[in-house]
This record gives sequence, structure tokens and C-alpha cells, in this order.
Amino acid sequence: MAVDSALSSPLGPPASEKDAKALQFIEEMTRNADPVQERVLAEILTQNSQTEYLRKFKLNHETDRDTFKSKLPVITYDDIQPEIQRIANGDRSAILSARPISEFLTSSGTSAGERKLMPTIKEELDRRQLLYSLLMPVMNLYVPDLDKGKGLYFLFVKSETRTAGGLLARPVLTSYYKSDHFKTRPYDPYNAYTSPNEAILCPDSFQSMYTQMLCGLQERQQVLRVGAVFASGLLRTIRFLQLNWEQLTQDIETGSLNRKITDPSLRECMAKILKPNPELAEFVRQECSQESWERIITRIWPNTKYLDVIVTGAMAQYIPTLDYYSGGLPLACTMYASSECYFGLNLNPMCKPSEVSYTIMPNMAYFEFLPHEPNSAGFTRDSPPKLVDLVDVEVGKEYELVITTYAGLCRYRVGDILRVTGFHNSAPQFHFVRRKNVLLSIDSDKTDEAELQKAVENASQLLREFNTSVVEYTSYAETKTIPGHYVIYWELLVKDSANSPSEEVLNQCCLQMEESLNSVYRQGRVADNSIGPLEIRVVKNGTFEELMDYAISRGASINQYKVPRCVNFTPIMELLDSRVVSAHFSPALPHWTRDRRR
Repeated sequence: MAVDSALSSPLGPPASEKDAKALQFIEEMTRNADPVQERVLAEILTQNSQTEYLRKFKLNHETDRDTFKSKLPVITYDDIQPEIQRIANGDRSAILSARPISEFLTSSGTSAGERKLMPTIKEELDRRQLLYSLLMPVMNLYVPDLDKGKGLYFLFVKSETRTAGGLLARPVLTSYYKSDHFKTRPYDPYNAYTSPNEAILCPDSFQSMYTQMLCGLQERQQVLRVGAVFASGLLRTIRFLQLNWEQLTQDIETGSLNRKITDPSLRECMAKILKPNPELAEFVRQECSQESWERIITRIWPNTKYLDVIVTGAMAQYIPTLDYYSGGLPLACTMYASSECYFGLNLNPMCKPSEVSYTIMPNMAYFEFLPHEPNSAGFTRDSPPKLVDLVDVEVGKEYELVITTYAGLCRYRVGDILRVTGFHNSAPQFHFVRRKNVLLSIDSDKTDEAELQKAVENASQLLREFNTSVVEYTSYAETKTIPGHYVIYWELLVKDSANSPSEEVLNQCCLQMEESLNSVYRQGRVADNSIGPLEIRVVKNGTFEELMDYAISRGASINQYKVPRCVNFTPIMELLDSRVVSAHFSPALPHWTRDRRR
């Protein structure tokens, strides 16, 4: 019930005194966005003034914005990769941060085929926890009584490794789930989960998924919201249920746990939860054995009010499938974050996915914005870009996000393209447009044009002995299958039809392409099962000429036409698929290990 409080917020009536304070904090930060940004920059520059990185730019203890912008360059990961490598190798001097680097957070973006290593410090956990604490107070403004049940959230830890110098390297969410902030969190009725910590923290993805699903089924009437991090992840859980419902119902019926669950702490935990329930088992069996799985989420979890998943950017391709399985439940995108930094939150989380905008919280880092002009020549050291401060961005314009963090990243280009949709008080709100230069993405993988080109070149080497070459190619992310997979269209020039490449050779081309892709893609294939085997579809000769004719008929210039390296426009997809003469899939898993290349 909303409280009648002196702390009542312009955002709406808070559900509790605790919510009122959180909403008031949001108001204070967004009303004072510019002075908060000024303070944040001064704190970062003061804290890190004696670092090796800042000393070389001779700031002389100045902390004002003008000096900072005039002396420090805008950088990418490659610019500071040598410093990061030194830290990874064990150098504990104050290179980027005056505070000790506590671990590395591995980015889904890659450099030289490996995940980027983002340095972090212990205090950043507090900052991330602060942003998490604001999410439910905002959601409670839109969805009442979320304290009357639980959330069925499928949360997982990913593999972690140690650098040569002994520092942990792992994804940001794995770091958070393994922290005391998460493991020893106090009970909060608004943040109660069906999944026990033991299931979330189990490193085996099958055992973790199985027990989380089992707990969700056990408490089906209690579930008020269903979620995962990404839309693709939630769809994988539906696929998992399709493949495992018979064993799950047997466990529910007998009250005994599947022998495939071998983790001792997990078995001990589940022994306290699992009790024989033949009636529930029969219900789940009847629902899952039906031919149609339309609305399966609301059929099994009838009190679900919304799905909590990221459906912006590349994840938007999964919205129709989510709507099918949920019967069109609202899709809530609550926050905007990355390995480098947590940025902000959605103050209208029940809006349509196409209208999602994130309000940047100015206390999280120092933010600048590089105007995004796709056709510009870029910038050099001699012609540096003019960056815009947080409060000075303009509605309707697109920008690339640039951050300066407490952990030591200075004027770092994140690679996200954002469009300004409005302001909340003096803090801007942004629609996430896309990751810069990303062509293909199924889950957390990001493949750019250069990587795809290299993969095609490496795979086409296998065609040489058959006097065959790849004349032209394009691609798309097939998301109707679960998990989704990359589809590459090849037009081949076969110079000797009597010696054309066999099906086996073309299957090996698929595998060779996968071996050429980055480690995030290969981990998705091998360890996470989040990406299916890559597919090559060979099309008839002349298909790409037809593609050009179609583009020109729609107004493209014949002089400037270039084959798109990724397609998603339905008529083009239909044209390509109508010209397919054979389809080939990767016959094995590509190579991947937890260890980084040295």
C-alpha cells in the first residue's frame, strides 16, 4: 500500500518508507545532475591523481572539467591494453587506479578475439548495489503487491579464470552473485526469489537450470514475475523445459531429485524443498505434453504480471517469440549496465519495448557523449572530437557513450550508440540503439564485420583444392530456433563441376568459421549452450546480382551499392531463402577453454 509520507515522490506514490527514500534519491540526483557530475569527476581525479596513467598527462592536481578535457585523450580498449596486461600479469603499482584492483570483469566485447578485461575496485560493488536498490521502488509504482509472492528468475554464474598475476577474471554478474552483497542479502519481500542461492551459484549450467526450474514449478502459484538477464536466456529456459519436463514431473511426483544433480550442496538444499506432489506433477505433465506451447508461461505460472528481461538492442529480435510463449505479457527492461560501469535505470519499466529509455544516474561515473555521425571521417589526435556533457545532450540526437570511472578508466569509449529521448529533471534519458560495429548477436556474443570477413576467408581456404571460391556472402542471426544460430549465405564460383566441394567439406567450412570467431561466441557454443551450430546456406549463382537489382529498385545508387554483410529485411531474406540450393551445419563444437590466451 502506498504511504502518505513527507517523502512522497514526483514519480508517484511510494509503496513504503524505504521506497520513498529511494525515489527521493533519484529525484535529488537527477535534479542536480550537473553539480553531481562535477563532484564525481573531482572525486575520481583526486582519488587517482598519483596513478601512473594520470601523472603522464600533467594535470597538476587540477580537477575541473576544462583542464581534464584539454589534457586527456578519448581512448579505446586497445589504447590501455598494455597497462591492463601489466596489471593482469601481477604489477600491483598504481597504474590506472590508486585503489587496489580487486578483480577483472570480463566484457562481452572482445579484443584480438579474447574478452576484454575491465579493472574494478571493491567500492564499485557498493555503487552497483545502490543502483540495484532503486529498481523495485520504481517497479512498485507500476505493479502493485509484488511483496505478496516471488520472482522466478533464472540467474547463472559463468566460468571464471585467474590472470597470470592471480587476479580473478569473470563476468560482472558472476562477480555480483558471488559477493556478500548478494549471498548474504537481508530478506526483502519485494526481492524474494524461488531459486535458492545454491542453485544460482552452482557452476554446472544443467544442474543450475534444472533445480531453478524445479523450484519454479514447485512454487508456481507464488510466482508473480519471470525473468532472466537477456531475452535469449529466458527462451533457453523454455526450451529446457520442453526437453526435460518428463524428468522434472517425475521428481515432483516422487519428491526425489534426479540423479544427474550431483552437486552435494545442491542436493542437500533441494532435499529440504522437494516434497512429493502428484497433483502438481500431473498438472505440469498435462500442460507440457500439449502440442501447442503458446502462452505456456501463463499456463504454468498463472499469476505472472510481467517478464523481466532485456529486450533492447539485439535482443529485440526475440520479442515475438516471448509474446508467443507468454501471451503478450508486459516486457520490463529495468536497468542499463555493462562490465565497464552501471549507467542508469528505466523510470517507466512497463512501457513498450520500442519506447524503453534509460535515465542516466549521474553519481555512477563521469559521463561524456561523442556525437555519432556514421558518415563522418572520424577523428585523430590532431583533430580531437568535441564531447558533450551529460546535461548538454540534445533530444533526438545520437551519441556514443564515453565514461570516466572510479576504477581508473578515463574518457573510455564504451561503444554503445544511444539516442536522447528526453529528460527527467536535468538528467537525460536514452534509448539504446545498438553496439557500435556489431553485425551479429544471438546472446552476449558480438561479431563485427571484420571478424565475419576473417572467418569467411579462413573457411574459404578449404575450398581451394576444389578450385572453388566464395564470390559473395551475407549473414543474419536466426532466432526462431532455440538456441539461435548464425546463418551465412554463400554464393560460390565452382570452376570445375566434376570436382565441386562435398557436403562434408562445406560442413567443415562451418566449423572453420566458428573456430575463427571470438572467444565469447565459442563459449556460447561450448560451455553455455546459448548458440546453436553455425549454418552456411549456398545460394544459386546470380543471387547477389538479384539482391543488388532489388536494392536499386528501392532507390539505392548503383554506383554506391555495397552488399550488406548482415540482412534482416523480410523481402531480402525471402529472396535469399528462395535461392538456397544446399544448407550445411557445423558438425562439431569449436575449441574453447576457460584459460585466456597468454
